[in-house]
Amino acid sequence: MSTDDFLARFGAEGQRQPDPVAAAQQAMRNPLPARFYKEASVLERDGLFHVALDGKTARTPARKPLAVGSRPVAEALAAEWDAQAERIDPARMPLTRLVNSALDGVADQQEAVRAEIVRYAGSDALCYRAGEPEALVARQNEVWQPLLKGVEEQVGARFVLAEGVIFTEQPAQTLEAVARRVAAIPAPLALAGAHNVMTLTGSTILMLALADGAIDADAAWQAAHLDEDYQIGIWGQDEEAAERRAIRRREFDTAVLLLAHG
Repeated sequence: MSTDDFLARFGAEGQRQPDPVAAAQQAMRNPLPARFYKEASVLERDGLFHVALDGKTARTPARKPLAVGSRPVAEALAAEWDAQAERIDPARMPLTRLVNSALDGVADQQEAVRAEIVRYAGSDALCYRAGEPEALVARQNEVWQPLLKGVEEQVGARFVLAEGVIFTEQPAQTLEAVARRVAAIPAPLALAGAHNVMTLTGSTILMLALADGAIDADAAWQAAHLDEDYQIGIWGQDEEAAERRAIRRREFDTAVLLLAHG
């Protein structure tokens, strides 16, 4: 199987990323192809860093060169390919899938992707607070409020908070301010990373805090799972849920890499 055939069969296409758990499960149902190359490397050419398999540039499902403007991203891509054993497992290649999506989908759908990120801000998870129990309320205020305040200062607008899950509309000027900030995120790679960070955390606010270096990946992940971790502390966590969360964390770390270096 050639590089192009493999990417056409297993690469992610389109603007939206599939659910990482579903993608992993689907990949497990497909017969995995044998590794058809000896070495994955990075070649610098025409101002870009190409992922090369045995010296030949790999291609996306749309047959674009698998090439990026960031050496750290290219090296991480090559490492992902090099880490494959006798069989190539796309479930273990989250960065390749996301970069394929960025180059083949986001590049041509930038405004739609930016608009979706802004729409998420209209119902951001950090704006919906618990009314009880007191320990959870206190924890949300302790962790989320400084992050929210920092992003508000960054965009120059205020978010409206709500208690419970009833939808509360955000002011138009707030969403306009978020849109101006989102417009500054480079496309397609950083924008693809931003979209996935937002999707996996349920929060445009957390994505913006990450993009501006206000928090690191670990802090963002913990903030996104504050409610879940509170429940785990009470009831415990089953093995299947822990596995799903681990898969999402790998997807998240991949998205953070693109957001930072795309």
